Amino acid sequence: MISLAVDDLSYFGRDPWWLVVVKAVFCFAFAMLTVLFSIVWERKVVAWMQLRIGPNRHGPWGMLQSLADGIKLMLKEDVVVKGADKFVYVLAPVVAAIPAFMSFAVVPFGPADNEISVFGHRTPMQLTDLPVGVLYILATASVGIYGIVLAGWSSGSTYPLLGGLRSTAQMISYEIAMGISFAAVFLYSHSMSTSQIVATQQHTWYVLLLPVSFLVYMVAMVGETNRAPFDLPEAEGELVGGFNTEYSSIKFAMFMLAEYVNMVTVSAVATTLFLGGWRAPWPISTFWAGANHGWWPLLWFTVKIQLLLFVFIWLRGTLPRMRYDQFMKLGWKVLIPVSMVWLMLVASVRALRNENYDFQRVLLYVGGGVLAVLLISLAADVFRDRAAKKAEGAGQAGQEGPGDRFDPMAGGFPVPPKPGQTLPPVPRRRSRAPEAAEHQLVGKDGDDA
Repeated sequence: MISLAVDDLSYFGRDPWWLVVVKAVFCFAFAMLTVLFSIVWERKVVAWMQLRIGPNRHGPWGMLQSLADGIKLMLKEDVVVKGADKFVYVLAPVVAAIPAFMSFAVVPFGPADNEISVFGHRTPMQLTDLPVGVLYILATASVGIYGIVLAGWSSGSTYPLLGGLRSTAQMISYEIAMGISFAAVFLYSHSMSTSQIVATQQHTWYVLLLPVSFLVYMVAMVGETNRAPFDLPEAEGELVGGFNTEYSSIKFAMFMLAEYVNMVTVSAVATTLFLGGWRAPWPISTFWAGANHGWWPLLWFTVKIQLLLFVFIWLRGTLPRMRYDQFMKLGWKVLIPVSMVWLMLVASVRALRNENYDFQRVLLYVGGGVLAVLLISLAADVFRDRAAKKAEGAGQAGQEGPGDRFDPMAGGFPVPPKPGQTLPPVPRRRSRAPEAAEHQLVGKDGDDA
């Protein structure tokens, strides 16, 4: 049995009410300033990738461009469509934005036992912590999806409704894989408390111990935040603008704010669970004893978040948008099975290690089980391919009736074929390349004559 450690949360809950307010304002300000910077940084990086200049008018080096965009959106005309459910229509942006900030309540910006001085009071660099802090983050992230769904439904329009439904399916698909990747961290840390998870990464970060969980979470967090190449709920080429098509002015700005705050939130969670949290990187922590004390942990935490935000920007500037069926296939047929198999391997290794098995025997048992499963799956694929070829040969031997042929225009509009059906051959114009070569040869001979 895996023994669970008792979380030490005695450092929290001792602050006076005004200090709690100050720390809450700090969390809000940290998220807002990071969002303002990340918007400018995204436009700068994408412009650099595309050999453009980028924003360079508002403020030094264009650093105030996102602030100018926010003021511009607030001064635009606020239009409410006639067929909308006005109460839900106004409530949806608020529901999308507020839960994104709530997750920062349990994010550690520094060690709990290294208290800093704020107006003469000693306090940890974290608002609060819970024995189930990671589950609290998952819960608040799930509530934020309701804002997108309600926005699509309350607009009274077709395209926003489709965008809201896509967002629902996207959240269900990718949050399962995200939760399973968290479970591997829980097995190693013996805790769901964010401060305790960071404390257990003192010697080795979980990105090295659990690389598959980290990669699954990286893909899932891009899908959770509706960012390219997974921005299907607001695909301009298909849904005009998606769930926010009928929104303008400050309501549209709140949806944009919620998207970027969610990016910061999932980056902070990835930093906390896999990248050592507030701990200094390896070269710095070896020769500098005070790197993880005082206000320095806030610097390392911020740098790690900015690196993960760069990954978001990098993906948007390089990858095209996926098709919706490819997106769902990746979530259900790749991420979830891979994360479940990886969790079983991690649980097996931890159970064997708790029974005091040495590393060689653990590797032999786990590696032998994986090899056996791979051989069984290979044999199953071989027999399945033989059966498919036999069925295909039997189908070709028989005569296909006119009623069995697939007609893509049967309903009056083109539809894709079902599994097992094939499209009829497309008539193509005969290539005229040989004739052109012949005329060119004749012309050359004539010129030579």
